[in-house]
Amino acid sequence: MALDLNRGKDKPRSQTKAEAPAAKPVANSPAAGTSFLSLEFKLSERQPGLNERMIFTERLLLMLETGVSLLEALQVMSQQTELPALSRIILALADSISEGKTFAMALGRHPEMFSPTYVSLVTAAEEGGFLPEVLQQLLNMDEKAAQLRSTLISTLSYPAFLIVFSIAVVIFVLVVIFPKFDDLFAGIRDQLPMSTIVLMAASSFLRHYALQISAGLALAAWALLLWMRSPEGRRIVDHLKLHLPLVGDLYVKIYLSKMLSVLGLSLSNGVPITIALKACQDVVGNTGFAAFIEDVRVRINDGRGISAGFQNARFVPPMVRQMIATGEQTGNLGKVMSRVADFYEREISKQVTILSKAIEPVMLLVMGVVVGVIVASLILPIFKLSSSIS
Repeated sequence: MALDLNRGKDKPRSQTKAEAPAAKPVANSPAAGTSFLSLEFKLSERQPGLNERMIFTERLLLMLETGVSLLEALQVMSQQTELPALSRIILALADSISEGKTFAMALGRHPEMFSPTYVSLVTAAEEGGFLPEVLQQLLNMDEKAAQLRSTLISTLSYPAFLIVFSIAVVIFVLVVIFPKFDDLFAGIRDQLPMSTIVLMAASSFLRHYALQISAGLALAAWALLLWMRSPEGRRIVDHLKLHLPLVGDLYVKIYLSKMLSVLGLSLSNGVPITIALKACQDVVGNTGFAAFIEDVRVRINDGRGISAGFQNARFVPPMVRQMIATGEQTGNLGKVMSRVADFYEREISKQVTILSKAIEPVMLLVMGVVVGVIVASLILPIFKLSSSIS
């Protein structure tokens, strides 16, 4: 819509309608090929995510603070954006603004980039006349989320590398090294240690059925992915995230941090708590935790207050329950929630670092044991063979 700014201005309606059928491409025409290439490009191009939303918010905030109007700012940003998908979204926002829609309504048409929390806060900001302030708070919230994700990825990347490297080394030894000893061990097969026999059998199995094993693993991974995306599978996985030892406590802190951050920001800017809680259900991304948020929302609608819902959740730490109750009594609920969210963000970083440091020596120990077993399975038969020859 926003790409054609002169539509309908220079042509009469009858002419436009008459030309409409001619715009249909024939199957073998160049237009059909262009349409197919355009579709293929749209499927392959990168879609905007959290980083792009942060850049959008920061640039828009800067322009608004320097006195540029919202419509003009969006039009300028659409020309300065390198990502085509983001440029189209910004153009659509500018088109909606020029049609008389509010900024929040324009944002709501693009849920793939702007969450319900984002839209709700902008709605409250437009009504109160403090859009730049809210954009700054949204930028801070997105920066904290990006920093948390970066911390999790950087901390857990080394243990993940160790796991992948260990598996690759074991497969290489079984497929490349062990077959070279088949002829050497053939004469003393009845004297081989059990570990050598097992590893040689595994080596033979991997070499002869590599294609079937690869296909089976790919099929199993695909089936597991489909099951995890099904309602029942997602419910079970989300339940395990909240109740597994070690990681369960970490997931609860992550979800609490997201929820309280959104609630604190929303309440501080006048968003109704029931609307903010509804937005939190989309933010946390866990069905079990979303059910807890829905229970809190129902209790608020029944007039029992937000602290009542937190008191009945067993996985919510007692400190959070007490602080929510205190904030509700003193009327500083938004400020209290933001402080608790900041506290848990720091706690998550500390806990992830501790877990990573605990996993690394365990992984190194496992790698040492695996390598030791493999080396012993090769060297012991060689010693037996040399002693029998001497």
